[in-house]
Amino acid sequence: MSDQTISPGLAAVCVLAGMAALGLTDNFVPHISERGSLWQFHFLRTLMAMAVMAALVALGWGSLRPRRPWAVAGRSLFQGGAMLIYFGCLSVLPIGVVVAGLFTSPLFVVLISILFQGKRVGPWRWGAVGIGFAGALLVIRPDPAALDWVSFAPIVAGLLYAIGAVATRAWCEGESTLTLTAGFFVALGIFGLIGMVLVPGTGAPEGHAGFVLRDAGPVDATMLFWIFVQAVGSLIGIGLIFRGYLLGEASHVAVFEYALLVFASFWAWVLWGQTVPPLGLAGMALIACAGSIIALRSDEPVSSGRTPTGEGA
Repeated sequence: MSDQTISPGLAAVCVLAGMAALGLTDNFVPHISERGSLWQFHFLRTLMAMAVMAALVALGWGSLRPRRPWAVAGRSLFQGGAMLIYFGCLSVLPIGVVVAGLFTSPLFVVLISILFQGKRVGPWRWGAVGIGFAGALLVIRPDPAALDWVSFAPIVAGLLYAIGAVATRAWCEGESTLTLTAGFFVALGIFGLIGMVLVPGTGAPEGHAGFVLRDAGPVDATMLFWIFVQAVGSLIGIGLIFRGYLLGEASHVAVFEYALLVFASFWAWVLWGQTVPPLGLAGMALIACAGSIIALRSDEPVSSGRTPTGEGA
């Protein structure tokens, strides 16, 4: 077994950088959802992402072979399932409700760490998670009147994402970042292929509303370009996030994922001229406050008796 050094500061930097990349690429999804299919998108994006990773391996930059295949597969199914539910809900629920549900994941991470891992979580970390979640609510401002039982599906996505986040270090320590990233994309690619086969596709509405209900959409140069942009951006962002979870405790790292709201809003302003209302700015300030608390209260890097993971990734 190898000597993994826990480095909360570097873990936070990795997650923040990953969220910045995803915040940019998420702003290009409407170019895909207007004519494309969720299932086809995941399948084609996986093919492109795997081609890029295979090229990296050919250049000697790591390996895709997992040390514990079943651990990587199990973790990938949780994370992939979370993203599948998340994207699926976007077509039937207000985006505020969906994002609020997914961002319950840091709360679940803390609960899992306490109940199943015997971790001790102090009031500062609990407070930071609560502050970050309150900030997220101010940014997305979900409408309570729109809630029904379907609205709980994003919370299920948050739970699955939290399990995958905890499993990144608990199950997959010693795996490379490239291996974990490949597992994630393969899981989504399999989900996409299953959807293309099983979803009827007939009678799907036009525009963004038909994103989940189409079995496939038109594949032209423009569509392939935006899927490729999403594939590369997701590779960079997800790889950095997974690296962060390998370098730090999940309950320390999870709160920094709230930064996605800040980066997504920033890129929406830069690319589309969308502005953030005062309540949203207040929410972003709370998110920054939560991240600062976690960073200041985290322990200095300590050795857990294992060697660094992800060499060559």
